[in-house]
Amino acid sequence: MEKQPIYTEINNCRDCYKCVRTCPVKAIQIKDAHAEILHDRCTFCGTCVNACPNGVKQIRNDVDKVIMAKMSNKRIIVSLAPSYVSEFRGEEENLIRALYKLGFEAVSETAIGAALVSQALDMYLIENGSASFISTACPSVVELVRKYYPESVNELAPVPSPLQTHSAYLRHLYGDDIFIVFIGPCIAKKLEADEHPGYPDVALTFRELKQWLEEENIQLENMDSGIQVDFVPCKAGKAAIYPIENGQIETSKIWMNKFVEQGALSVSGVDRVMSSIRGTHTDDFLEALNCDGGCINGPGTSRDDSAVFRKKAVASYVMSRISEPDVFDGDFDFARKVLKEGYGILNAQKPEPAPFDGGDITEDEIHKALHKLGKTSPEDELNCGGCGYASCRDMARALVTGMAETEMCVTKMRKDAESKVDILLSTIPHGVVIVDNELNIADCNKRFVDIFEDFPEGFLDAEGLRSFRGSPVSMFVPFAEKFREQFYMNKPAQYRFKHEGRIMRVTFFLVEGKTLLGAMFEDITTPVVRREAVIEKAEEVITKSLNTVQQIASLLGENAAETEIVMNSIIEEFNVHSDNSSDHGLVEESDGADK
Repeated sequence: MEKQPIYTEINNCRDCYKCVRTCPVKAIQIKDAHAEILHDRCTFCGTCVNACPNGVKQIRNDVDKVIMAKMSNKRIIVSLAPSYVSEFRGEEENLIRALYKLGFEAVSETAIGAALVSQALDMYLIENGSASFISTACPSVVELVRKYYPESVNELAPVPSPLQTHSAYLRHLYGDDIFIVFIGPCIAKKLEADEHPGYPDVALTFRELKQWLEEENIQLENMDSGIQVDFVPCKAGKAAIYPIENGQIETSKIWMNKFVEQGALSVSGVDRVMSSIRGTHTDDFLEALNCDGGCINGPGTSRDDSAVFRKKAVASYVMSRISEPDVFDGDFDFARKVLKEGYGILNAQKPEPAPFDGGDITEDEIHKALHKLGKTSPEDELNCGGCGYASCRDMARALVTGMAETEMCVTKMRKDAESKVDILLSTIPHGVVIVDNELNIADCNKRFVDIFEDFPEGFLDAEGLRSFRGSPVSMFVPFAEKFREQFYMNKPAQYRFKHEGRIMRVTFFLVEGKTLLGAMFEDITTPVVRREAVIEKAEEVITKSLNTVQQIASLLGENAAETEIVMNSIIEEFNVHSDNSSDHGLVEESDGADK
């Protein structure tokens, strides 16, 4: 099965909801922590492609299809989007030479189709006085209307897009056996090629073209100037301004050059397009482009410079064209055919509503989903947007329809993590404290507080423990500076100290690099006292044995001094050094102590 124009590399997609946040229609389903595009909901605007931080949202590469057509000796004609002058600024003519070097038979400008669309709409205006349509120049807008505003499908202009019209015109001029390859900034054009084969046959983005040129080692700056720069049937004229917002309106002979035009309005950027369609546009013609600023900022562009430079490049290039002879100025007969037949010139039907079945969601289902997310009251609905949805209720709807997972809720995951940490800390039989690199308490358990403070029984609950967060650890521990040392040690150490008659062991451990440090306090008084009793008994036995040895040595006439030194060293080895230390004095333990 062929890939969709936009798809996800599932293996490299994990725990990131940026595409959900940026997708204007939320056509992304999170499943097993992966983000999958639901193509029956997608408008192919490409927003997710540019938003994905890991590059796992991919544009289908169709260069192989073009190469296969070349190998089949087909007559291949390029339909080149007018925004090429902004993408290849300063190398426009060399780009045309490069296309011929790649093996294309001819290059034509998509703007010729744009001129025919404007000419057809001008005819409609003259005959009807107004044209209260939503433009069909942007295929992503057409998909948006079909799927999300099906009640407005009849408001779509009765003419195909400039690319589709251009493809039909090329077939009208050069026959049906040609193979048409669109090259431009738009991903949604691939959808036009998929759904209406031949209008065009294949659609490539500028990114794909650049990659192809690189693979063929064709460098624009080194192109042979002897290769002729030709367009068929001729250069496009003013319609080359289509990729800029308001370009379609400016191309009209009726609307153009008016100080204020109330019968035609332009809007770009998907959010503004959606608000315009939702709010209705009365009797105005609505030029709607999904990409902010127009096609010059399409998802298939490199976007390595500002929109201002791109807009200026297109405008300057068009102005330089207007005074040239033999630029395309329309074709009355074909424009009349476009207006009369509409999508019939593609042997297709006009766009039809294609609403997806989102299912009827009841308030009770939303309420239950909110509870799953830990939202048991309106105060819990923070509407932080971390999950990618504008509100907690939107997230709940997505949860009900299977578009989302509970793990997407940042606040829920944080609360769950805190709850698990609280349970873990409360069940550990030793005192535990976690401090930050400012030596402030990040978390602690009740056992830790009880070691150093004598609170009444039942005084400290979970909320009371949380109140210590942010407090300096020195308010409990008399050797707080020892904590600071541990941040910079290769291996956190273990110490022993006396506290209120008890012998304590503190074991340090790094939680997170040099930012969080943990310490576990263990009361080892009982085993130490037990060991001291053993030592006392051992001393008695050793003393008696020593006396006996000395007597035997005396009888034998030998010196027992060396034997006494050895015996005393054994006693010293068993002794507890902390017995002579002051209260709270830390004594570092050797590995394996008290184990």
